[in-house]
Amino acid sequence: MGLRTIAESAGVSAALVIHHFTSKEGLRKACDAYVAEVVREAKTESLQSGDPATWIAQMSEIESYAPLMAYLVRSMQSGSDLAKTFWRTMVDNAEQYLEEGVRAGVLKPSRDPKARARFMAICSGGGFLLYLQMHDDPTDLRRVLRDYGEDMMLPALELYTEGLMADSTMYDAFLHQREQDIPSRSESTTDTKEPA
Repeated sequence: MGLRTIAESAGVSAALVIHHFTSKEGLRKACDAYVAEVVREAKTESLQSGDPATWIAQMSEIESYAPLMAYLVRSMQSGSDLAKTFWRTMVDNAEQYLEEGVRAGVLKPSRDPKARARFMAICSGGGFLLYLQMHDDPTDLRRVLRDYGEDMMLPALELYTEGLMADSTMYDAFLHQREQDIPSRSESTTDTKEPA
C-alpha cells in the first residue's frame, strides 16, 4: 500500500505523514511501537491484577483489538526486517510483563524467562495465525477474535494453571541434557539427510 493511500485512509495528506514520520518506514516504526505498547499495557494490567472483573472486562472488549490484530497479522505475514524487529520487541515486552507478573505473585518464576517469553509469544502469534486461517470467516477479525477468546481462553488457562505433564520426568531429562551441554541432535545428523 502506498503512502498516499495510507494518508487518504487516515484523512490526512501524504505531506503531513512525511512531515511527522519522514517516510513510510518511519510511519511503520511508529505504528509498531504503538501496537507493541498497547499490547504490553493490556498484558501488564491483566497479569498484575488479582481482580476477576479486570480480566472479564478485558475479554468483553476483545473485539476492540481487531485493528491491532489486523496490523499484527500483516506484520507477521510480511516477514520483513521491520516485522522481525517488531516481533523481537514483542518478545522483549512479553519477558517484561511476565516478570512483572512474577513480582506480583500471579505467575511462577521461570528458569529461563527470556526463553519462556519467546515460546509464549511464538505460540500465541502462530496459534492465532493458524486459528485465523481455519476460521469460517477470516476476513471478519472482530468475529475471529470473539470466537478465539471463546474457544481458546479456558484451555489455555487450564494448561498454564494446571500444567500438562503428570510429572516432571521429561522436563528433568531435557533440562539435564541442556545443563550438560549435550546437543539435542546427534553430531552425525546433517540437514541434508532424507527423512526416514
